Amino acid sequence: MKEFIGRKNELETLKREYKRNKSFVVIYGRRRVGKTTLIKEFIKDKKALYFLAAEQIESENLKAFAGSLSRFTGQSYMENIRFENWEAAFSAFAEYEASEKKILILDEFQYLANINPAFVSVFQKVWDEILSQKNIMVIICGSLISMMLKNVLSYSSPLYGRRTAQIRLSPLSFYEIRNYYNDKSFCDAVKLYSITGGVPKYIELFSNDLEIDENVKNEIFSKYGFLFEEPTFLLEKEVKETVSYFSIIKSIAAGNHKLGNIASFLEMNTSQITPYLKVLTDLDIIEKELPVTEKNPERSKMGLYYIKDNFIEFWFKFVAPYKSELEIDNLEPALKKYRENFISSHESYVFEQISKETLRKLCKDIFEDFEVQKIGRFWNSNTEIDVCAASVNPEKFILGECKFYSKEVDADVYFDLKNKATETKEFKNKDIKYVIFSKSGFTERLIDIADKNKDLYLVNKDELFYNKS
Repeated sequence: MKEFIGRKNELETLKREYKRNKSFVVIYGRRRVGKTTLIKEFIKDKKALYFLAAEQIESENLKAFAGSLSRFTGQSYMENIRFENWEAAFSAFAEYEASEKKILILDEFQYLANINPAFVSVFQKVWDEILSQKNIMVIICGSLISMMLKNVLSYSSPLYGRRTAQIRLSPLSFYEIRNYYNDKSFCDAVKLYSITGGVPKYIELFSNDLEIDENVKNEIFSKYGFLFEEPTFLLEKEVKETVSYFSIIKSIAAGNHKLGNIASFLEMNTSQITPYLKVLTDLDIIEKELPVTEKNPERSKMGLYYIKDNFIEFWFKFVAPYKSELEIDNLEPALKKYRENFISSHESYVFEQISKETLRKLCKDIFEDFEVQKIGRFWNSNTEIDVCAASVNPEKFILGECKFYSKEVDADVYFDLKNKATETKEFKNKDIKYVIFSKSGFTERLIDIADKNKDLYLVNKDELFYNKS
C-alpha cells in the first residue's frame, strides 16, 4: 500500500488544529495501524520536526533529538550539541524562527515516559512555559494504548487538560479499502478485510501478484511469515500475564460470548476474568455488545463479548489451534480448516459488520428522515436480528438480515424478518424499514416484492438498491 488512503476525518481534525495559535494533539492506537503514516501525510507540506523516540537511555534519545533538530533547522553544528535536559532541547526548537508556525511531533512517546517516569511532568512544564507561548502545534503519538491512556489521557496524568484534540486511530474501514482496491471484486475485498482487519501494515504485506489464499499461507500460516506470531507480540507489549489474556481470547473465539460461559470455559469465577475483559476492551481487541434496544446498558445482563479485531479472531480460529503442527512446517491441517470453515465461521460474520457500515451510509444518504442513535444487533431469548438501527425517534427502527450466500436471496428471508418484527414487543406498532443485504443478489420474486414495497430495501454486493422510487 504505497499510496496514502482514507483517513479523511483524521486529516480534517489535524488541519483544523493546525489553524489554532497553539494546539496539543494526542494520537494513539495499536501497532501497525498507520499512525506515523497519517502524521507524515499531514506534515508533508508543513514546517515540522519529527522525532521518533527509541527504547534507549535518556541521554541517547536527547542526542538523537539534537540530530533531528539539526536536520530540521539545516544547521549541522546542532547535531553535536549535548543538551543537558529536555527543557533546553525543546527551548532550542521553540526559539528557532520563533515567529514562524512550526509543528513538533514526538512519536512513540511512551518510550520517553518509560525510560524516565518524570518525563511526563517535565513535558507538561515545557508545554505550559515554553511551547504553548509560541505559534507551535504539538503532536504526541504512541502505540502502547495502555500507557498512553495512563500517562497522557487519564485524569491523574500531569498532561491531563492540556490536549486540544485526540485521535484514537482505528484500522481502515471496509469502504476505505474497497475504494482504494477498486480493481478487486467485492468478494475479494471482503476476504481481504476479513483477514487483515483493515490494518494497513497487514494489507501491505499481501502481494497483489498472488492470490489472497497464497498470501495467507505465506504470511500467516508459515512460521517464517511476518504475521505468524503477531498477536503474541501485540499482547506482550501491552500486558503482563499474557497467558491469561490469550486464554480469554481463545474462549471467545471458540464461541463463548456470555460472561458466565467464558468463565466456565476457563474454570474461573466471573469476578476473576472481569478485569481482563476490561483491559482487552480498552485495547480494542474485544468489545461488549448489547441489543440496540437496551434502555439501561450499564445494568443490563444481556451483554455478549466478541473479538473486535478481525485479524486476531482469524488467528485464534485458524492458527492458534494448529500452532504445534505449523511449527514443524505441517500446514495442511490449518489450511484444511481454513478452506472448509473460513466463510461459515468467520467471513460471514465480518459481512455483518460491513452491512452495519453500509447501513450507516444508507441512513446518511437515503433515509434522510432517520436520525441514527445507534446501530448494532438485536437479540432476546427467542429472536436474533443481524442488523438493527435505532433512531433518536423511539418509534422508528431499521431491521436487516445479512446473507453471505453463493445463491440469490429469496423472499422467505424478508418474510422471516417481518415475522420477527411482528412477534417482538420492542418493534410492535413501530415505523419499521427493512433491509436485506446479499453477496449474490436477489431472486426476481424478492425484487418484485421490493418494487411494490416502499419500506423494503435490497442491497447487493455492489451497493445497488432496488425500489428507490
